Amino acid sequence: AVELLARSVGMEVPREAARSQELRTQNEALLEAMSRAERFFRAQLKSNADAISYLKGRGITGVTARDFGVGYAPEGWQNLSEELSQFTSAQLLECGLLTRNDKGRTYDRFRDRIMFPIRDLRGRVIGFGGRVLGGDGGPKYLNSPETPLFRKSEELYGLFEARTRNRQLLRVVVVEGYMDVVALAQAGVPYAVATLGTSVGRPHFKKIFRYTDEAVCCFDGDRAGRQAAWRALEAGLAEISEGKQLRFVFLPEGEDPDSLVSTGGVGAFTSHLDNAVPAADYLFDRLSEGLNLDSLDDQAKLAGLASPYLSLVKPGLLRDFMQARLARLTGGLSAEASSEAARQPKPPQAVDSGPVSMRSKLSERLLSILLRSPRLVDQIPESAASQVQTTERRDLLLLVVDYLLQDADAGVEEVLAHWAGEPAHADLLRLAQKPRDMPDALLGPEFVDGLVRYLDQLGREQQQRLLRAVREEPSRENLENLLRFRSRNRSAGESGDD
Repeated sequence: AVELLARSVGMEVPREAARSQELRTQNEALLEAMSRAERFFRAQLKSNADAISYLKGRGITGVTARDFGVGYAPEGWQNLSEELSQFTSAQLLECGLLTRNDKGRTYDRFRDRIMFPIRDLRGRVIGFGGRVLGGDGGPKYLNSPETPLFRKSEELYGLFEARTRNRQLLRVVVVEGYMDVVALAQAGVPYAVATLGTSVGRPHFKKIFRYTDEAVCCFDGDRAGRQAAWRALEAGLAEISEGKQLRFVFLPEGEDPDSLVSTGGVGAFTSHLDNAVPAADYLFDRLSEGLNLDSLDDQAKLAGLASPYLSLVKPGLLRDFMQARLARLTGGLSAEASSEAARQPKPPQAVDSGPVSMRSKLSERLLSILLRSPRLVDQIPESAASQVQTTERRDLLLLVVDYLLQDADAGVEEVLAHWAGEPAHADLLRLAQKPRDMPDALLGPEFVDGLVRYLDQLGREQQQRLLRAVREEPSRENLENLLRFRSRNRSAGESGDD
């Protein structure tokens, strides 16, 4: 826990020399276990007809499978642990090869899956991704958990292979899955990488731009793909400059890189890459959607929207050019001018009935989760949704929840646009850029449970305020306010305090 916290803020945990040597020794043992697991999976692939048939059906040759170390984790609960019997269960749990159930029983994490070894930049296996082979074997893709070797928010599948295959990496293409990376390499695009179940974050771009001057993010053209692209843009702005380019490709609906090269050949795919949209163009195009830039009001709105994004770009020629582009679009209104205007007092928006702030670390965390997956509001129970709209003092979290409940099509871009020019916009942008720290499957329960707890806390606070008001001034108005509050809570299924 201390290691994860320190990494999240860029700090190094101080250690005694003896302890550092002990950790190095432990990691060497874990690396050896991962290496032997890779050899075991590769050997199992050779003797499993179904796994071989699946890879052939996807067009993957034996040479490509060998080059990427593709293997197969057999069915059964103890195959790998028996093969690696020289390692302790604690070691195999620590490197993510085993898992433990609620009853304390340990068993192989990966079963009946096509296995893709994930390598660090030295070529050492630090994790695995497994694609389920059968129809009822759990999630379609399963990645290694966070371990002392593997930090998925920082690693990229295929980067080691891309560096090995290219004397000089002129560009790196970021795609969505392991099979896309493997298929593109086989087709003649040996410079694709994929994130490991997370959004493309700033650490990924830092790593990419160490080895190339051009990163191209390739996503589906649907809503989910565009949301993923926007998150990548937010993360990448801080890493681009006049010498480091970030561009975006949106594939036709129903196509992915694998299918595109299978049907149209490598030329069809590389033509998309050559026509990729630069980050600056994508930024201004998206922020300008729905705006009439002949209108002074919309010009000012665009300047307010763009200002916090331009501030992320490193000082230099690129940022100067982006600010000049903004000035042209807004009739000369600069990002600095819009920032100054945003700091001036403004009347509250009609939706607001209280201070737009974050009351606690819990509300900040919930808002961060919501901005990463805005449609989590669709999972909120009806009683909680009603409470959001009737809570007396609604903070920024509840205002955003209410906004998303009222607009079934709204995403993070619409939220940021709605609060453009408001002091809250900076908080929203900061939270939208926070890296995701848990698997997608856990985000829904974390958000819904946390919101229910938070609303319960706010309800208790509101009831205490109403009770104090009745005690201090037992007027008819104060008593009716208290009774209305209790009646509303009971109708929502809450008993309240007598």
